[in-house]
Amino acid sequence: MREPYPPGEPYEHGMLDVGDGNLVYWEVRGNPRGRPAVVVHGGPGSGCGPGAHRAFDPRRYRIVLFDQRGCGRSRPHASDPATSLRHNTTWHLVADLERLREHLGIENWLLYGGSWGSTLLLAYAERHPERVSAIVIAGVTTTRRTEIDWLYRGVARFFPEQWERFLDAAPGAREAARGGDITELTGAYARLLEHPDAAVRERASAEWCAWEDAVVSGEPATPESGPGPYGGRPSADRLAMVRICAHYFSHAAWLEEGALLRDAGRLAGIPGVLIHGRLDLSSPLETAWELSRAWPDAEPTVVGGEGHFGGAATRTLVLDALDRFAAR
Repeated sequence: MREPYPPGEPYEHGMLDVGDGNLVYWEVRGNPRGRPAVVVHGGPGSGCGPGAHRAFDPRRYRIVLFDQRGCGRSRPHASDPATSLRHNTTWHLVADLERLREHLGIENWLLYGGSWGSTLLLAYAERHPERVSAIVIAGVTTTRRTEIDWLYRGVARFFPEQWERFLDAAPGAREAARGGDITELTGAYARLLEHPDAAVRERASAEWCAWEDAVVSGEPATPESGPGPYGGRPSADRLAMVRICAHYFSHAAWLEEGALLRDAGRLAGIPGVLIHGRLDLSSPLETAWELSRAWPDAEPTVVGGEGHFGGAATRTLVLDALDRFAAR
């Protein structure tokens, strides 16, 4: 099993004005003359982790990292209730990504991400396939309503006690869970995250994260997941992430149902590697399998014994895939 590359410092960074009053933080590490690659973080609203660049050989890659609107070091921050999310949608983020590419003078780049990040990078790649040289995904999602429904209702059969607590914490959630559209349930939380009382917002974010932590608790523990990987975040980061998550999932990420799988033919000619843990309860393997069938240029690998956050085997597969693409 392989270890990540050593940590490095950014040699360039800045705040990109993407309009609508939003400034997106970005930085570049590695070799200025290396193969361009961009890390697309998850969440939505998680921010780009400090170790994300370590999947890349810094001698061979020009590594771009950025925080999506409203989170991380981007401003304004979604933890502030005065920050409007009106202009924070999947398609705004796709436009931000393209604007960042142009700002950095990159012709085309490799896309790397997982979880929500895979949804966003697939949306970007299908809209701008000529700007994508390769794709590596660890943890495939397309944020269909069926996938949202699984995460916030279907998987409850494994965690009934935590599910009851999740429903009790949001007025209207229990009624929505009885058969309505899943966006009604996530919308109940989205409304709480807009409440004028800070204590209400804080409790809602804590309960949302308690549910997320319960779901991944059934997976093998890894250093990457750590104890309470969602609820253990600093308060402001947790508030921003949950507010953005609830906002996106209550709108089904502004995607037509199944659109990313339907339009996967636009990825023809782009080489890809899809890595997915068989024990991923948050994002079941089915989606990765369906994407590999719709995108013949993608190479799927199933990792037995690992879940949503992956582990040593997933890390090794990611490192090997990125090394292979660097050598091309």
